[in-house]
Amino acid sequence: MELILTVVIGLIGGIAVGTQTPIAGAMSQRVGGAASSFIVHLGGLVASGVLLLSRRGEDIAQWRELPWYMLCSGGLGLVLFLTVSHTIPKLGAVSGVTLIIVGQLIAGLVIDYLGAFGTIPRDLEFTKIIGLTLLLIGAYLIIR
Repeated sequence: MELILTVVIGLIGGIAVGTQTPIAGAMSQRVGGAASSFIVHLGGLVASGVLLLSRRGEDIAQWRELPWYMLCSGGLGLVLFLTVSHTIPKLGAVSGVTLIIVGQLIAGLVIDYLGAFGTIPRDLEFTKIIGLTLLLIGAYLIIR
């Protein structure tokens, strides 16, 4: 049951990214990439603030103790947003989201293999390489 819930939560996250991506691309065409990034991240700040205030037991004061790379993740969010703002209007939602997903999977494979950022190192299995290769072929077929 826990696995099913985890899969459903992952799919909800994918639907959220797949929905936000074309909205962000369209907004960037109207107000510009930096302005749309600011608007989206301001909305995220407000939503995160409400969530943080509604939860008990979280200790935001510990942020000073976090490793530097954790503090840089907001900048990676900006990179993601600006790349979405560029690719979606030019390639369309399906192609843009495909590139994002393939990029995420490549990064995930490398991070898992290296055990980077505190993750548990995982073997680079042949089946994972085949799966990624098939995804790359699928991405090519979608984008061409």
